[in-house]
Amino acid sequence: MKNLLLKLRILKDTRGQDLIEYALMAGFVAVAAGAIMPGVSVSISQIFSKVASVLSSANG
Repeated sequence: MKNLLLKLRILKDTRGQDLIEYALMAGFVAVAAGAIMPGVSVSISQIFSKVASVLSSANG
């Protein structure tokens, strides 16, 4: 009986559901933005490359 009650509690527990939904939505928006605006993704990549090169030159 206790085992059945524990299983029912686990099935009714929805505490992490919102976080998963928001993560899926953010991933979908990121993929859609990359597909619709490929120029933006290229410029973002260039910005990150410049930042990485500045950081590596400052480190050395």
